[in-house]
Amino acid sequence: MHSQSRRQFLVSSIAVGAAACLGPRGQLIAEETAEPIIDIHQHTSYHGRNIPQLLAHQKAMGVTHTILLPAGSSVKRASTGNGKDNGLGGVGAGGNDTVFALARQYPKEYSFGANEVTDLPEAAAEISKYIELGAIIIGEQKFGVECDSKESQILYALAAERKVPILMHFQHGTYNRGYERLGTMLEKFPQTIFIGHAQTVWANIDKNHTDQKVLYPTGKVTAGGLTDKYLADYPNMFADMSAGSGLNALTRDEDHTRGFLDRHQDKILYGSDCADPTGSGPGCQGAKTIAAIRKLAPNKEAERKILYGNAKKMFPAIPV
Repeated sequence: MHSQSRRQFLVSSIAVGAAACLGPRGQLIAEETAEPIIDIHQHTSYHGRNIPQLLAHQKAMGVTHTILLPAGSSVKRASTGNGKDNGLGGVGAGGNDTVFALARQYPKEYSFGANEVTDLPEAAAEISKYIELGAIIIGEQKFGVECDSKESQILYALAAERKVPILMHFQHGTYNRGYERLGTMLEKFPQTIFIGHAQTVWANIDKNHTDQKVLYPTGKVTAGGLTDKYLADYPNMFADMSAGSGLNALTRDEDHTRGFLDRHQDKILYGSDCADPTGSGPGCQGAKTIAAIRKLAPNKEAERKILYGNAKKMFPAIPV
């Protein structure tokens, strides 16, 4: 711990609230509670949340490093619902310039992604500009296109060329349509790291999920769904545990979840995608997701992979 002795570190841990007690010989013992957490999915100006609220939210959740995912340009075209889906589905997420500025201001705590509306002719150039400035991921891709469209494939190729992952919001009938065809893209672009996110990814953990219009299914889960297969069969497929859809997948069938987290412990990354202003309490979905992972992970090693290790491996430049 740098120049601190072990005892100095334990004493300082008490000062910041770590639980402590005396051992049988009177020596000081402390439980280190501030384990690092990487959140791969957050946004600026999300549902109107301001920057001080965002900073406080992440600290309250215990997140030590956050990746900020920007929206694309505000344009009126079919892929943005004629403009109503600007700001990543109309939630007011800030653009490339906002995430770049915040990450530059707090480089130890924040990194940033690069994004653009998939089918804009200048999409690849805009994303490349911000990768040159230090963006470590493409996304969140959340636009009304087919997931195997020619424009999408340009970005998949760009991700491989630039050696950054691409994070995609799959929502049946709305964003990145055709999840059932994603396997062809995983095969065609084996050097591209795909991170799947949102309702259609998490609904399809269940082998018996047949009505794709149901975005938040409940009840028991039968292993072997499409997402299960993608994660098992393709080395370049990963999953982002964020949002209400991820939390729903964790909590709807805890017995299934324990097995799912066990077999995919190297392929799942923690993200919050949480818009509340506090970062704690019953209204904070991001904090509840952390708690669910800690509760349901098969062991401590798997928990740490999901909350930290897998993201650190994928994004080695993150300074934690």
